[in-house]
Amino acid sequence: MSEPGFRIEKVAVDDPRAVALRRVLDADLDERYRDADADDTPEVAAKREAALAVHPEDVVATLLAIDADDTPLGHVILRRLGEEWELKRLIVAASARRRGVGTALTETVVDLARRAGARRVILQSGRMQPESLRMYAAAGFTPIPVYEPYIETMPRSLCFEYVF
Repeated sequence: MSEPGFRIEKVAVDDPRAVALRRVLDADLDERYRDADADDTPEVAAKREAALAVHPEDVVATLLAIDADDTPLGHVILRRLGEEWELKRLIVAASARRRGVGTALTETVVDLARRAGARRVILQSGRMQPESLRMYAAAGFTPIPVYEPYIETMPRSLCFEYVF
């Protein structure tokens, strides 16, 4: 698939470019939520880490947005979460923001899930990610209650669905 100025490419979940972008995302999320999570016990932190884990066997697709010079601009995963289809680990590199990368990755995930027979795509986010929340709303996602596995360790999550 191609978008203006970049292309969307399906890659292996362990593709080094995908792994590198997920590390950037982890650092960004740690910075955003560090103070909010500061009082958590080690047990709660471990449970939250387990809830956020993405296991390769659950991944339906790992997508990268790649610039004309082969620079990775963004990343997203579509995974199966039980009977659900979940958008996970969306990141757009700081240098690529406001170019439609996040929107293109989100639309591609939604299209893949639709073609695979999903009835909806769900996602979990948080208040410290306002740019993501705006993009999801603009893409047609609507709020839903917090769902498993996030209820216990992230009950204030902001969760959304895109219904077909």
